[in-house]
Amino acid sequence: MNIKSLSQGGIQGTDLRKSYQYVRLHEFACDDVLKRILNKTMNAHAHARVEPGCAPAKRRCTEKLGLQCEMNGGGDTATDRGIDVSVILPTFNASRWLDACLQAVLEQDFQGSMELSVFDDASTDDSRSVIGRWTERLQERGIATVISGHHSEQPKGAGYAKNQAVIQSRGRFLCFQDADDVMMPQRVRLQFEASLQNPDCIVGCRVCREPEGSTERYTRWINTLSPEQLLTQVYTSHGPTVIMPTWFFSRSWFHNVGFFNEGGKGIPEDLLFFYQSLRLGGGAARLDECLLVYRYHDLAASHLVLEETMWNLRVEFLQERVLSQWDSFTIWNAGKQGRKLYRSLSPANRKKVMVFCDVDENKIKKGFYTYEESEERPKPTVPVQHFRDACPPFIVCVKLDMTGGGLEENLLSLKLKEGLDYYHFN
Repeated sequence: MNIKSLSQGGIQGTDLRKSYQYVRLHEFACDDVLKRILNKTMNAHAHARVEPGCAPAKRRCTEKLGLQCEMNGGGDTATDRGIDVSVILPTFNASRWLDACLQAVLEQDFQGSMELSVFDDASTDDSRSVIGRWTERLQERGIATVISGHHSEQPKGAGYAKNQAVIQSRGRFLCFQDADDVMMPQRVRLQFEASLQNPDCIVGCRVCREPEGSTERYTRWINTLSPEQLLTQVYTSHGPTVIMPTWFFSRSWFHNVGFFNEGGKGIPEDLLFFYQSLRLGGGAARLDECLLVYRYHDLAASHLVLEETMWNLRVEFLQERVLSQWDSFTIWNAGKQGRKLYRSLSPANRKKVMVFCDVDENKIKKGFYTYEESEERPKPTVPVQHFRDACPPFIVCVKLDMTGGGLEENLLSLKLKEGLDYYHFN
């Protein structure tokens, strides 16, 4: 079955190094800190500088620079020998998980040609030694390997490591794998088959959480979104509706979207890439098999992203994709989150807010919300009504799966359609 998004389009694929596209700043009204980070990143790469000790993997091999890069399983060029799938594996101090991760790569039942592309982001543990012990076994299985990295004092971040692993790889399709996760034996095969039909689509899968029961609400959200909700719920605090550790898509689509942002720690490079993919008409799909053991631990890079950074990016994408199409709307939630969204909107979009609606009688009795921080005179005031008296469309600022089904029942009672009459922003 074709799982392509209803949204179509996108630019044509170009040579990877000629399409070193970062998310352009004018497409986001990020906070000032994030703007400075993004500017610094883009300016650095505008000069296409290659840092000492971190040359492209293929060249380092030719120059025999030892552990900086090892390419095994055949020295043919990409044009001489086609590789179907490159498993993209960035690593940073991941030695405790790598044996399980690489064993799972070895056990893939995919019958096409595979390659493992590893880029080590200045690990200080024995990650490289662990990887080195697996190269021969991978080669015997017919999986080519390309391994590189750098020895700088500080890691350059997840976006940088992913980009380098992609640059040195050769596969027609890219399977992204986090070093602390474990793929099921059929993952590459099933996602490859789906991506062949949908080359301009980010294809994910369901996950099994480890430890079991950790982040229960988030895991349930990942695994139960409908095909339509993969596109309508992209504004929630959970981030990409198809989560990064499950991503699989064509190299040609990667060319279109551009490289991951390399701002480093605290930058949600996956969300930025996901939003840019949607802008270009890319689809989002999830296979309903559990194809990844998704590990939860305190060292995960996602913990480093500030909530305020995510908030600002989500607000701007909401304004760009949804509010720009509406003349007026209602914010569902007269409490803290609804008021924060109102204050975060552009002046033009604040004027579109007709009313706040709620179920809380105390908020409704107050009758209105005054934007006290506004410099306008008189200060803007917005009425507060019961949700049954309010008119769609709505931006719903209530946490999903936290009201005992009450929110869902209320939306259903109004006979509203998600993606048309309302969007979730929580």
